[in-house]
Amino acid sequence: MRFFPKGAVCPLLIIGLFSGAALAQIGDGPIIKEHLNQSDIESGAMTFDQIFKAGGALFKAKFNTFDGQGRPGSTGTGAPRTPGSAPAFIRTSAPESNSCAGCHNDPFVGAAGDIVANVFVLAQALDPVTESVSAQFSNDRNTLGMHGAGPIEMLAREMTADLLAIRNEAMNEATFTGQEVTKTLVTKGVHFGSLVAKADGSVDASGVEGVDEDLIIRPFHQKGAVISIRQFTNNAMNHHHGMQSTERFGFGDPDQDGYTEELTVGDITATTIWQASLQTPGQIIPDDPAFARAIIKGERTFSRIGCGDCHVPELPLSSSDFTEPNPYNPDGNLKLDEVAAPYTFDMTQTGPKPRLEGLPNGTAVVRAFTDLKRHNLCDEELNHFCNEEVEQDGIDTRLFLTRKLWDVGNTAPYGHRGDLTTLTEAIYYHGGDARESRDLFFQLPQQSQDEVIEFLKSLQILPAGAESLVVDQNLKKVNKESLRQKFATPEKPAADTAASDLK
Repeated sequence: MRFFPKGAVCPLLIIGLFSGAALAQIGDGPIIKEHLNQSDIESGAMTFDQIFKAGGALFKAKFNTFDGQGRPGSTGTGAPRTPGSAPAFIRTSAPESNSCAGCHNDPFVGAAGDIVANVFVLAQALDPVTESVSAQFSNDRNTLGMHGAGPIEMLAREMTADLLAIRNEAMNEATFTGQEVTKTLVTKGVHFGSLVAKADGSVDASGVEGVDEDLIIRPFHQKGAVISIRQFTNNAMNHHHGMQSTERFGFGDPDQDGYTEELTVGDITATTIWQASLQTPGQIIPDDPAFARAIIKGERTFSRIGCGDCHVPELPLSSSDFTEPNPYNPDGNLKLDEVAAPYTFDMTQTGPKPRLEGLPNGTAVVRAFTDLKRHNLCDEELNHFCNEEVEQDGIDTRLFLTRKLWDVGNTAPYGHRGDLTTLTEAIYYHGGDARESRDLFFQLPQQSQDEVIEFLKSLQILPAGAESLVVDQNLKKVNKESLRQKFATPEKPAADTAASDLK
């Protein structure tokens, strides 16, 4: 068998082209046969279904060397390195996977991953690479699911806009009055501390909590380090696969693998849209009365003992539209002023069912059980979650974004490392900011604890095509409000719960 170097063209194919012969491409070749033009997406030349199909193909594609897979001359951050100084694949420093779906696949493509698919975050920046999984070199992280990512990104954008508006109001007021102005940072009922605007135009952000001082909510990565699905995709394509996008790396060959323009702007847009429009997680309530009752009662107890203070059951969206690109995208990612018009679709009307829950006047509700805020879950006694040593993007190693629970029922394992196999274990190690609620949980009677767990187990990514966000085991729509009324019990203060809950 004869091999040709990367970028070379088979002489026989050249002869065929010049002789007018129509030769089909056989043998090895790229998995992605055609790349997308961003202009076709923006102009409407491509339908949503076409974009969705192309984005799904890119997410599932097992890239090979003909696609430009691998980065012999660069690290996972894009920094140059001596070609050949690192292996083509390495589990720790990456590239370590063939496709996005290689890790995001449980229970469906695009979802979470087993502990075997863990990523060693920040090892990709090392040169030379490391083969060690020691915490001194990288942060061991479990794969999170992307279902519901569109609503989450839009929720983060609206919250960011609110926080920035508060800051601007404080700055304007301080400039006008010549006095310091303190503002509390609250958006959608979530508190992010406070800031002080000074008459000279500066801002003291030392009182800001749970978000960077720039007040931009970053809803992706377990640390809350990434602004948008697009940024996440650009990062991951290079990090995990050695596939460089032109918007991030330009039109040259930064990784020196013999291939240029490995992923177009349109490719990244399609992959982003595919992830943004995956079905919204929902809830399965079996028609067995015993399980239904446990779930309804468990949900009530979950809120009563304060779990919902951070795992906020629902947050409102002012608009049900998803627009791409994100106006807060950092450099190296397509920005709003670089497109003729943002690509827009209604998340309540478009994409695979079940979709985001729409409300009147184009609004919606996101039932993700998160506040999109970073918290410290460690204290002197419980410090299981404080096991990272390498700081990511200036974020304190003790802080993690509140886990979205709307898919927790079928995306085990748990914890940022995926080293906790049951929900009870995950709750047990909640210290720090969550210590009070955690202690109240373990003071409950065993029956009540089990009901909370059964409630959490009911929160799942539903199969594509489910007609409702709340269904039974046969995917038939369930009237949850009627179940709440059926299993209603008098409310009790959280302080009384541990001693007398549901006896």
